[in-house]
Formats: sequence, C-alpha cells, structure tokens
Amino acid sequence: MSQQTATATATGQDAAADGRDVFLVSNSVDELGGVTTWSHQMARLFSDRGHRVHVVGITPVAEELRQKLPAGLPYATTTLYETHPAAARGLSGIKGRLNAPERRRQAARRATMQAKADRFGDLLRAARPGGVVIVTQIWAMEWVALADTKGFTVIGMSHESFEASQKSSRARRVRSYYPEVDRMLVLTPEDADLWIRSGMNNVASMPNPLPFMPASPAPRTEKVVASVGRLSFEKGVDLLLDAWADVAPLHPGWTLRIYGAGSEEPALRAHAAGLGVEDSVEWMGSTADVLGALTGASVFAQASRAEGFPITLLEAMAAGLPVAAFDCAPGVREIVTHGEDGLLARLGNTMELAGQLDRLMSDRALRDRLGDTAFRDVQRYSSADITDRWEELFSFLER
Repeated sequence: MSQQTATATATGQDAAADGRDVFLVSNSVDELGGVTTWSHQMARLFSDRGHRVHVVGITPVAEELRQKLPAGLPYATTTLYETHPAAARGLSGIKGRLNAPERRRQAARRATMQAKADRFGDLLRAARPGGVVIVTQIWAMEWVALADTKGFTVIGMSHESFEASQKSSRARRVRSYYPEVDRMLVLTPEDADLWIRSGMNNVASMPNPLPFMPASPAPRTEKVVASVGRLSFEKGVDLLLDAWADVAPLHPGWTLRIYGAGSEEPALRAHAAGLGVEDSVEWMGSTADVLGALTGASVFAQASRAEGFPITLLEAMAAGLPVAAFDCAPGVREIVTHGEDGLLARLGNTMELAGQLDRLMSDRALRDRLGDTAFRDVQRYSSADITDRWEELFSFLER
C-alpha cells in the first residue's frame, strides 16, 4: 500500500469513526411513494447514528404528487433543478441527424445536465473523506455519473423486482450505469441472483427496514379492510375493487378504506360506482398517520401489479394485521409466508384475492393467528438491524 493510499484509508476510517457524510440521491426529494418514504427513513436512521446526511433530488414534482415532509428535518435537502428538465429524444436516421433545432435542444439539455451534476459535485467536495453516495433510482444515476465522485463509495439501488425492471427501459439503463458502482443493491436475494445471472457481478441485496414497531398489535375489532398506497396503475387499486365487488356482498357491514392519492382517483371512484360498491368503499386520501389508519382496521389488502419490497406490507404486519396480497414479486414472498402470517393470491387473479379476503373477514380466530404471527415475524426487519447492515456494508466497501 502506498503512503498516499494508507493516508487516505486512515482518513476515511477516522471519518467513519466520527460519522460519515452520506448522500441519498433520488429523482425527487418529496415525491409521493415508497422510495421517498424509504429515503427519509434511512436519512433519519443514519443521522441518529451520527452520520451527516444530505438528501438530494434531481427535480421538483407537481403539488398533487408531493409528499408533505415534517418540519425541522435533522439533515439537509437539495433539489438540483427548479423545474423538470425536458425529456431526451432520439436522433435516429438521416432525418434525425439533419434536425438542427432538435440537436441544439439536446446539446443545451446535456449542458444543463452537466451544470446540475457539477452542482452536486460541489456538495461532495464540501464533504469529509470516507463519504458514501447512495443512488436510489436509476434515472437519478444519470446525473451522479456526470459528477466527480472520486474518493466516495457509490451504491446504486433498484427498488423494484428484476421482472418489473425487465419490462421497462430501466433494465437497459441499469446495465448501462450500474456496472461500475461499488455495489448494486436490490431488495431480495432472489432478485440479486437474477441480476447476477443476467451478467451483473457487483450485486447484493438489502431489505427495507420497518418504518415503526408498535408495542402491541392492533385490536382487529373493526369491520374494516385497509389499503395504503398511491392511486396509480401499478398499485392495482382497480383490481382490489374488482375483488371487493366479489366479497363485499358476503359481508354486509364491512368497509374497504383506501388510503392514498393520485391522478387515478376519479377513474377509480367511477370504477367503484360501476361495480356497485361505492357505499362500502371509503376514500381516505393521503395520511401522515399510517399506524393510526392500520390500527383502525382488521385486515390489510394489497393488489399491486408490481412491487419491490413493499413498505406498506411491512407497516401492516408491524401493526399486527393479517394481509391478503397478490404474489407479484420476490419482495412479497420474502415478507409474507403464505398461511402463516398472511394469505397470497396469484397475480391478477381477483377471484382468488376475493377468496383470501373472505377467509380473513369470516374467521376471527384466523385473523388473530395470522396477525399475531405477522407482528412477531416482521421484527426481523427492525430498523436497528437494517442500519447495522448498512454500516457494515460501508466499512466493507471502503477497504
């Protein structure tokens, strides 16, 4: 080891002993959704361990898609753009190459991207040695890749399943931007194996931590099925309503409470009316008190078309609710053991999901058994244990 390398390593170790500089970089600082919830949860957990944390977003989001953050955050936040940047478009073929206005527009876009990446680089240069950059979304990595990250450990994350990534352009961008990062992290060992078999050799897994851990499970006395999540296509609220239309007539007096907001809400309300279940569905909007919402229910339902490692399932199980969910991703199977702490249905099979809801709504003893087991089992994802794993990874990658 050279004297220069030894000095740099010792300096990094000193910084780690006093807490590291940790940058969490996402598409947005405050967009509604699980990645934002995860980012701010980890920012607080790292801050509590003595690390100096900075949450960085690339662009702002529209007001209706914005998550309300608490006042007095114990860490800094920065958004690189004041408005959303123009989308990139291809210049294929002769016609594209001869499109001078579009070529000028793209050149201006690239120059602006570099300027924003340089702004992020300025934040890094003000940090101590031994710092870590955690890029939570592949789109944000396009800016981090343009910045000078020399001397920093760079970790790239994918918060979705391997299968969901392959169905979008994100898989191509993962293979373009993540091979050179110090570690690519996915949410389950099953997804890590799939990425490794596809040719990525720097992949490991890291689960999401519990957002909270109550002292006791919910009473499960209310005739309420709860659902929490964005009102968007991938969250499958339309499929949940289809299942509810099958099961609700069997259980008069039960209510489906849907917590969440999004552009799909008008269409979903119309869908509920078309199914004739509008009287048994309550649209609760977004809530800052997820635990309170779950404590007032007896069953949790999730009908997502795609997931990574769904925080909402962790939250429901931490509250002691039995869950009925589509088996839509390895992350769901990692969290829920069918028949022990929840019930799973085949993806898209709304009749099967309705059947699982019917079992839980009909049988108080089953609800209590699965809910109590869920409350115990989910503690393996405690925030302390997951933060320990992150800090061990920081130290390992620094060596």
